[in-house]
Amino acid sequence: MKYIVIVIMLGFLTSTYAQTDFGIKAGPSFTFYKEDQLMFGEDPELEVGYFGGIFVDFTIGEGFHFQPELLYKGIGDFEFLNAPLYLKFDVDYNFSILAGPSLNYFFNFFNDKFKVRGDVNLAYNISDDMDINLKYTIGFEEISPNVLFLGLGYRL
Repeated sequence: MKYIVIVIMLGFLTSTYAQTDFGIKAGPSFTFYKEDQLMFGEDPELEVGYFGGIFVDFTIGEGFHFQPELLYKGIGDFEFLNAPLYLKFDVDYNFSILAGPSLNYFFNFFNDKFKVRGDVNLAYNISDDMDINLKYTIGFEEISPNVLFLGLGYRL
């Protein structure tokens, strides 16, 4: 499955759009579990982790973008790939709202390794090349954690 996500991202990279920005992003993550399960670690209610990866921002119209990302995430001993497919709307020059599905591949957590989740993201441009973003990932299954991400993005 991870190879399918990589092929999709490479397809987006080779597409021809009027304006394309590439970048990296990273930061801490805060995972909130819906159920009290011992298998989730020392604190079954909250786990602090990290994430990092790449993004591509395709301008599709004035104030509208398509922004796929490929992120590596770690929470304690658990690792997974997250590939959100965002539709991005520029509220103004410095502030954007992003929303869309995210494709997740878990390396060593669930029996069902592939999960589709929902993401909502707010981004504020600190400068022309850097933004701070706050993302919330919603799990739709009974034992599926919700995750809050706080990150910095840098356009290359």
